[in-house]
Amino acid sequence: MKELALHILDIAQNSVRAKAKIIEINIWEDITVNLFKIEIKDDGIGMDEETLKIVDNPFYTTRTTRKVGLGLSLLKAASIQSNGNFKIETKKNVGTTIIATFQHNHIDRAPLGNIVDTLITLFTLDENINFIYNHYYNDKKFTLDTREIKKILNGVPINDIGVLNWLREYLDESLLKITKP
Repeated sequence: MKELALHILDIAQNSVRAKAKIIEINIWEDITVNLFKIEIKDDGIGMDEETLKIVDNPFYTTRTTRKVGLGLSLLKAASIQSNGNFKIETKKNVGTTIIATFQHNHIDRAPLGNIVDTLITLFTLDENINFIYNHYYNDKKFTLDTREIKKILNGVPINDIGVLNWLREYLDESLLKITKP
C-alpha cells in the first residue's frame, strides 16, 4: 500500500469484523527520536493462540470472499523494511492491539497519507462503533473521541453528511495545527 493510512483503514476494518465496539487509533510522530508508530487497539473478539501464530501469513484469512489476507502481512513487511518492528497482542474475548513502528526518516517508509479520509470512512461504517483517535507530533497532541462528538450531536447521526463535512474540516485544521513548526 502506498500510504500508511490505508493500512490503518484495513486493520480497523478487521476490528469492525471482530465485533469491536471501541477502536483506538494512535499515531506517534517523533522527529527528535526518529520514530513513527502506529497502534490500533480494539475490544473485539480477539484471537486464540493458534490464530495468533498464523494471522500475519498472507494466505490466512477469516473472510469467505477471498482466500488471502494481506493486511497484517503487508503492514508487518512495511514496518520491517523501514527499520521498525511489528507486534500483535491479543486475548480471546478481550481484544487485539497491533503495533507497527518505523524509522521516521527511512527512505522506504510510506507517507501517512490521507488519515482524514481514512477516519471519515471509518466513522461511516457503523453508528454503534466508537473511535478514539490520538495523534502525537513531537510534544503536541490531538485527540478525537466519537463518543464525545455523539453527545454533542444529541441524536444526529455521526454519519450525517453535514456532520462528516464538519469533522473533515475539524480534523484537517487540528492536524495541521499540531504538525506545523
